[in-house]
Amino acid sequence: MIFFIAHFFVYICLYIIIYMEKFEVTILGCGSALPTTRHFASAQVVNLREKLYLIDCGEGCQLQFRRSRLNFSRLNHIFISHLHGDHCFGLMGLISTLGLLGRTAPMHLYAPHTFEEQFRTQMDFFCKGLSFDVEFHPIDTSKHDVIYEDRTVTVYSLPLRHRIECCGFLFKEKPLLPHIRKDMIDFYHIPTYEINNIKNGKDWVTEDGTIVPHHRLTFPADAPRSYAYCSDTCYLPKLAEYLQNVDLLFHEATFAHDNAARAKETFHTTALEAGKMAAACHAKQLCIGHFSARYEDENVLLREAQKEFANTILAKENLTIQV
Repeated sequence: MIFFIAHFFVYICLYIIIYMEKFEVTILGCGSALPTTRHFASAQVVNLREKLYLIDCGEGCQLQFRRSRLNFSRLNHIFISHLHGDHCFGLMGLISTLGLLGRTAPMHLYAPHTFEEQFRTQMDFFCKGLSFDVEFHPIDTSKHDVIYEDRTVTVYSLPLRHRIECCGFLFKEKPLLPHIRKDMIDFYHIPTYEINNIKNGKDWVTEDGTIVPHHRLTFPADAPRSYAYCSDTCYLPKLAEYLQNVDLLFHEATFAHDNAARAKETFHTTALEAGKMAAACHAKQLCIGHFSARYEDENVLLREAQKEFANTILAKENLTIQV
């Protein structure tokens, strides 16, 4: 029995290595506005098939980038949810560092449209003479809209409600091609250059004219995955309609519910409400963060969220979560 379990575990690991494309989220910072020695300001990285997407850029972001052993050269897209300092004060420093590293590829910045004028002023003052361009893509934070798309992912804005214009981000992986069956490829001696054609739906014709249908040569790919980042916001039940069946939901949980009045006053969410959101959208997993500095032990927030949604974890610096 032990022998069988060990071999099954090895098989699962090999399957993940061979067939599962990387989709993971690394938390760089999960504190809120007031700095503490426990947490860095808001920032996290989505790694989708070795392309890196930075979400928010609080102070210390580039230091945390190095601590997480992430590669600056793989970062080409930065998404800023709103213009409070704990979400964007690290941006100029990061861009300046990338210039010192000799970067030449363009960087794409997605942020509320009201930021563009300030951003250009800061760039002219702090980052003149960069060796690369920073292309600004304005976001209308009032809309749920596509803001970026390539052959592997579509990124949507999520309209949030905070004290200033603010949005979240939804990363939706595009459907993968089916996996090839190596045993069938070997059996029919199919050349390597035909594999992509077969993945795209082509049948194989043997030398004697026998047609081997595409579905016999492949097996279905895994379902596309999704990740939602809900930055600073009051509790918005309507948000659940955009997040249905999301694989991983990050939701701010600044306060415990005994501070619900303070949460409402500052347009933040309690941990209990974050759990309710995850339950309402049938998320597979919830990660809560953006913790108020008043909490020495965030397990009180974890327990509260888990009352509404059991599969909840706490964000922490340099934590990497598989989507």
